[in-house]
Amino acid sequence: MEAAVATREAGDERPVLIIAQDKGCFGRISRAKRCWAPPGVRPHAPTQVVREYLYAYTAVAPALGQMVSLILPEASTVMMNRFLEEVSHVFSMHFIVMQVDGAGWHRANDLVAPENIRLISQPAYSPELNPVEHIWDELREKHFHNHCFPSLECVTEALCQGLTALADDTERLRSLTNFPHLNVRR
Repeated sequence: MEAAVATREAGDERPVLIIAQDKGCFGRISRAKRCWAPPGVRPHAPTQVVREYLYAYTAVAPALGQMVSLILPEASTVMMNRFLEEVSHVFSMHFIVMQVDGAGWHRANDLVAPENIRLISQPAYSPELNPVEHIWDELREKHFHNHCFPSLECVTEALCQGLTALADDTERLRSLTNFPHLNVRR
């Protein structure tokens, strides 16, 4: 982290903001999950296999209780570049150190990080270090649990509602994502 901060321009007085980023895949394939039902009642949990997906890119700043999300059609370097531009714009008053996983598009030659963002990789095979994974769990539990969606637009709507509700609830967002390694004060 110190090495990433050391790369900023001399005289850059913006505060350092440590954030974590991840991408989640959401689609129309559903799997029945456990659910509560009164004794003697068998719950109805529909399932479907329709191979249509979209991707939610999210970055969370637990120290501020804020997150930025974009719903994009694919997981690629082009989409990551678009997402980095959005994060740079939203947190333009900060110098951002962003924790990312080992996805290929985080290391691609075509990846263009804005001038106020430095990417640092989390250790390989360690999703438990990324607080955005808790956001995906929350969304899947509260907005996708035992649901079948008739179209990708309905998936988008559910995803937007879930992301918006979480972004509006600062305390809930902090409680899900406030990992100690992201709380370094500068």
